Amino acid sequence: MGTLKVKPSVTYCGPVQQPAVDLASLSLEALTTFFTSLGEKPFRARQVYKWLHQRGATSFDEMTDLSKALRERLSSTAVVRTVTKDLEQRSVDGTIKYRFQTHDGRMIESVYMPSPDRKTLCVSTQVGCAMGCRFCATATLGLVRHLAPSEIVAQVHAVNKEVRRNEGLETLRPITNLVFMGMGEPLHNFENVKAALALLESEEGPNFSARHITVSTVGLVPMIERFALETDVKLAISLNASNDETRSEIMPVNKKWKIADLMDAVKRFPVKQGRRVTFEYVLMNGVNDTDDDAHRLAALLKDVPAKVNLIQYNVNPGLGFDSTEDNRAERFRKILESQEVAAFIRANRGRDIAAACGQLANVDKRPSPAP
Repeated sequence: MGTLKVKPSVTYCGPVQQPAVDLASLSLEALTTFFTSLGEKPFRARQVYKWLHQRGATSFDEMTDLSKALRERLSSTAVVRTVTKDLEQRSVDGTIKYRFQTHDGRMIESVYMPSPDRKTLCVSTQVGCAMGCRFCATATLGLVRHLAPSEIVAQVHAVNKEVRRNEGLETLRPITNLVFMGMGEPLHNFENVKAALALLESEEGPNFSARHITVSTVGLVPMIERFALETDVKLAISLNASNDETRSEIMPVNKKWKIADLMDAVKRFPVKQGRRVTFEYVLMNGVNDTDDDAHRLAALLKDVPAKVNLIQYNVNPGLGFDSTEDNRAERFRKILESQEVAAFIRANRGRDIAAACGQLANVDKRPSPAP
């Protein structure tokens, strides 16, 4: 029998294309290195950085102090990763929820909450969430992907522009406070969140004060230490139960790191420059809102310099939880206060447009028209 000779197949794919550099995710130092690699003067990096992070530019064409040749060159080697407004919903209480589309067609939400003394933006850090908290609408989406630093920061730039236009303001950065409490678990996307924080706090960028930024976590214990060491912003812990049995039932993360583990990590958190830890406690009727729960919570926080934000549950249809009534919430607060725990009932904003805590799930919910 003759030998079967197989001619090897050769597929020519042409030059390997390098992915375009996401300039809006780069620090000023990294951006300088990038421009130096192009043979450009280092000062170009500072020009582009300010366009991106002070003025919120979304294209190279906007960067009018760059030559046309340089803008064309940048367009062929780099991108400005941003987000595009897909939907805007306005609440009766002044809250505005923005739904943004990413470059790959994913949807995320940000919530703008103006008040007389501050303008706060709640930003998302992931598309969906992997933590599986049973009472949270975002958890029903599962985790689709992490957001890049540019996509986190782009929410801030986009809403800054919206606020300037809607409120007739001239300042480049009308937003005063940031809370990382939108879609996703920030510490699950820690490296990108850390990079985004550095961009937001940079003097050549938005120049947010660390005292005006709060990052929330469900309690990824190993990451809390890194968060303390590698950032300088405030920490909020989503606690929501006073014992392991209840917390494990509503928050799967507690099956891996118990409340004792979480409290040990919190007690090691450096209380400096106003970095007092905030505990968020969502009150759910008949689940975690009894007098015994309040006394156990007070005991847990006895030696912790912290405050508690009590949040009456924002009902998500189909999840099976109800909100605690006003009088019960106030009794819970008074028990904590009697045990010298600073506790406040936080106003729920944007409920009518599914923009309140735990309701972000890309739902197009508009108020019903007046009769």
